[in-house]
Amino acid sequence: MRIISWNVNGIRAVVKKGLFEPFINQYQPDILCLQETKAQQDQSPVDLPEYEEYWSSAVKKGYSGTAIFTKTKPVVVGYGFSGKIIKKFDLIADEYGNPTTEGRVISIEFEKFYVVTVYTPNAKDDLSRIPLRYKHWDPAFLAHCKELEKKKPVIFCGDLNVAHTLDDLARPKENEGLKGFTKEEREGFQAFIDAGFVDTFRLFHKGNGHYTWWSHFANARERNVGWRIDYILVSEVLKNKIKIAKILPEVMGSDHCPILLDISI
Repeated sequence: MRIISWNVNGIRAVVKKGLFEPFINQYQPDILCLQETKAQQDQSPVDLPEYEEYWSSAVKKGYSGTAIFTKTKPVVVGYGFSGKIIKKFDLIADEYGNPTTEGRVISIEFEKFYVVTVYTPNAKDDLSRIPLRYKHWDPAFLAHCKELEKKKPVIFCGDLNVAHTLDDLARPKENEGLKGFTKEEREGFQAFIDAGFVDTFRLFHKGNGHYTWWSHFANARERNVGWRIDYILVSEVLKNKIKIAKILPEVMGSDHCPILLDISI
């Protein structure tokens, strides 16, 4: 089974550039998870008749949003966190970006596993969303995945808006303490690892130079001055079933590139 995750930074723009269909034809994902779709489902120009489509769009037009396309019809589809987790972590929609109003989380259940796509809130340049990330969002998302894991193994993927280690961005010294590379955000990611989830890419690739997002400024992508902030993580029990995990920097159309996982499941 092939799972691909991609922050498209506006699905309509990617399709308009003529880049989406060739990407699908070349890589043939069984499950495609998108983030930052910036569209309602009825605004989508995507036509993939062999896939089931599930969309979670933000109330605010042209903002955020996630979608999952799957060739296999899931057993159950869920949007956002479970009610008890929202209540536990007090995720107030207006202040904290409740995933049901910003379209940030979709969970789909299959016979043997779950797939979850996530678009984690950006901490913002002034770090005003750090309290959300550290005290609310990251603990709530981890709790959501662990709750699912009680029933079946979990594969979760998406734009987590954090570079985990020094190797996950080209210029760690210059960016230490800035959004995406604060102590709080990195600890939030480490909590997933400590809870038993596996960063699949690091099973195959060590060191730096492997990035999934590049700034539009100063030809950053051409010079590969980037950040690895898009991930596919899996429950520990699935670790030995992973065949390939890689980044696809050659795929254009967004400031992010897709990431790919092949798994025998």
